[in-house]
Amino acid sequence: MNKNISKVEIMEKGEIIKTLLILGIPMIISMLVTALYNIVDTYFVSSLGTHQSAAVAIAFPISLYFSGIGLTFGVGAASYISRLLGAKKNEEANIVATVSFYTSIIFAIFLAIFLIVFIRPILIFMGATETVIPFALEYTIIFIVSTFLSTINITMGNIAIAQGQTTVTLKSMLCGAILNIILDPLFIKYLAMGVKGAAIATLISQIVTLIIYFYFFFIGNSYIKIKLNNFKPTLSIYIEVVKVGMFMFILQVLTGFSITLISNKAKIYGVAAVSAMGIVLRIVALGVNVIFGFMKGYQPFAGYNYGAKNINRVKEITKKAIEITTLYSLIWSIVIFIFSKEIMSIMIKDQEVIKIGEKALRYNTILFFTFGFQFTFATLYLSMGKAFIGGILNIGRQGLFLIPSIIILNNILGLKGIMLAQPAADIISIFVTICVVIYFKRL
Repeated sequence: MNKNISKVEIMEKGEIIKTLLILGIPMIISMLVTALYNIVDTYFVSSLGTHQSAAVAIAFPISLYFSGIGLTFGVGAASYISRLLGAKKNEEANIVATVSFYTSIIFAIFLAIFLIVFIRPILIFMGATETVIPFALEYTIIFIVSTFLSTINITMGNIAIAQGQTTVTLKSMLCGAILNIILDPLFIKYLAMGVKGAAIATLISQIVTLIIYFYFFFIGNSYIKIKLNNFKPTLSIYIEVVKVGMFMFILQVLTGFSITLISNKAKIYGVAAVSAMGIVLRIVALGVNVIFGFMKGYQPFAGYNYGAKNINRVKEITKKAIEITTLYSLIWSIVIFIFSKEIMSIMIKDQEVIKIGEKALRYNTILFFTFGFQFTFATLYLSMGKAFIGGILNIGRQGLFLIPSIIILNNILGLKGIMLAQPAADIISIFVTICVVIYFKRL
C-alpha cells in the first residue's frame, strides 16, 4: 500500500522531468514491446508468403475496435480517477474503476459475437481478395478471442496508470509480449501452423497479461479497488467517463477504418501493395507507440495536478513533455527516412513489396517530428476533462483528417496518393492544434 501512496504523491510533489520519466519510461517500454511483437508477428507471417502477410494486415484493424472499447472505459476512467485522487476522493475513484471495468467486458462480448457471426463479409469489405480470404479466416477467428481479452487488459492497464502504477502495466505487457515473441516462431515455423499459429501465440500472450492484471487488482496491493460491490453505475459516472473515453473509441474506429481503407484502395494495385502498406503501418506504429507510452505517463501527472488546482505545475509539466517528445520524434524521423529500404528488407524479401514500402515509409515519416507537439496537447485537454476539444485533436491525425486525405489523394495520384495521405493529415492536424492552443491562451 505504501508504494502505491508514494506513486500518487510523487505526482503532486516530485521533480517534473524525473516524475515524467518515472511514469513515462515504463509505459514507453511496454508500448514499444507491444509494437515490437506486432512487428515480430509480421516478420514471421511474411516469411510464409505475400498472401499470408496481406491476411494479417487486413485483420489487424479488428484489434483497434476492441482496444477502442478498452480505451473508452480505460482512458475515460483514468482521466476521471486521476482528478478524483487529486481531489482526495478515493472511494469515488474505486466506484468509477469498477463500473468501467465491468462495462468494458459487456461491450466487448457483444462486439466479439457480432464479428464472429459476420466474419466473412467483414473481411471481404476490409480488403480480402479470393486468394487471401482462406488465410484471413483461419487467422481472424482466433484473433477475435485474443483481442476480446485485450479489451479487458487495456481497461485495467489504464486504471493502474491512473494511480501512478505504470510499472504494473509494464510487467504485464512485457510478459505477454515476450511470450508472444517466443511462441511466434515455435507455432508458425517449427510446428508449421501458419497464420493460425500467429493467432494462437497472440491469444496465449493476452491470457498471461490478463492473469497478471487480475492478480494486481483482485489479490495484490492496488490502491484502486475493483470489487463487485463497488459496481454502482450511475448516469453521472458514465457521462464523465464516456465524454473523454468516447473520443478514444472514435479514434480507434477511425484508425481501424483508415487502415481498412488503405488496404481496400491498395488492393487495386495488387497484393504486394496491400502487404507493403500493412508492414509500413506496423513500423510506423513502433514510433507512434513511444509517444503514446510517454503520454500515458504524462496523463495522470497532468490530470492529478489539474484536479489539485495546481495550474502552474500543469503548464510546466506540459512544456517539458513537448520538449522531450519533439526531440524523440525528430530523431525517429531522421533514422526512418535514411534507412527505410534496409528496414523493409528486414521485414520481407519480396522486392516489389520492398520497393513500395520504402517510399511509403518515407512519406509517412516526413512530418512525424511534429507528432509530440500534437499529441501532448491532445492528451492535456483530455486530462483536464475538456473532452470535446481534446477528443477532436485525438481523432484528427489518424482519422478525421486522414480518411478524406486517403480518398482524395488516391483519386488524384493513385497509389502515391495513399502514401501521401498521412503527411497531408499531419499538415491539417498541426494547423488545428496551433489554433486550439492560441484560442485557449486567450481565455
